[in-house]
Amino acid sequence: MFTIDPTQIPTAKLHGYLLSAIAPRPIAFASTIDANGNPNLSPFSFFNVFSANPPILIFSPARRVRDNTTKHTLENVHEVKEVVINVVNHAIVQQMSLSSTEYAKGVNEFEKAGFTMLPSETIKPFRVAESPVQFECKVNEIVSLGTEGGAGNLIICEVLKLHINEDVLDENQAIVQEKLDLVARAGGSYYSRAKNGFFEIPKPLTTLGIGVDNLPESIRNSTILTGNNLGMLANVEAAPNQQDVDNFARDNPTFIGIETQEKHKFAQQFLENNDVDSAWKVLLIN
Repeated sequence: MFTIDPTQIPTAKLHGYLLSAIAPRPIAFASTIDANGNPNLSPFSFFNVFSANPPILIFSPARRVRDNTTKHTLENVHEVKEVVINVVNHAIVQQMSLSSTEYAKGVNEFEKAGFTMLPSETIKPFRVAESPVQFECKVNEIVSLGTEGGAGNLIICEVLKLHINEDVLDENQAIVQEKLDLVARAGGSYYSRAKNGFFEIPKPLTTLGIGVDNLPESIRNSTILTGNNLGMLANVEAAPNQQDVDNFARDNPTFIGIETQEKHKFAQQFLENNDVDSAWKVLLIN
């Protein structure tokens, strides 16, 4: 048996062991707002439900291990003690991953990840319209677990109202797990899907993804490409340059002169094989 004393290894390494061993973990897709009204959206897998009466959810934005800085979500709930916790299903997992990129304060991750901002009924932060279940919550308490990098901050949330997409309900208005199709977080780049088990999503770039808001309009408004497809395309630092596109077209003349919808179908096939670069080049061929 390999035994570890948590005090004898670097926090980053311990963090990796904890996340790999304690999995899968549900994802709190937390929408907050700062004192100036700027929305923020970020996922957290230190999360669960802890009470039904009162209905209490708790998630924890940990201090960053590498530099001991705090996340905008934590700063926001100190300023405005409200949060929407949206659940994450497979249909939005790529966009959710993109939103975890560390954009600068004030950048709207709803726009970057291509989500729709849906007004809440009882609180200020917006709901993610694409999420099948949304919890409007007030923040009852924030419990700091430490002051060093890696320390958690328990955000204790009381559910004021919840919204459930009728598409995931049966005739008795009970949630059907297969229809809900939740995903959960594991270690490294692994996720778990209720239907199929583990799968991988490459971690967002340490540099910033361009965001769905910066995709060409013809791509962003595609009737073929899904939200997950757009999330993959938007999670690149830059689109391929014209010379690379021209070289790709020369080597793949089949893609020259085809209609836009056909082009999008081919790009989607590349994305299904995690070949984002080729998908971009197909889309940019004139």
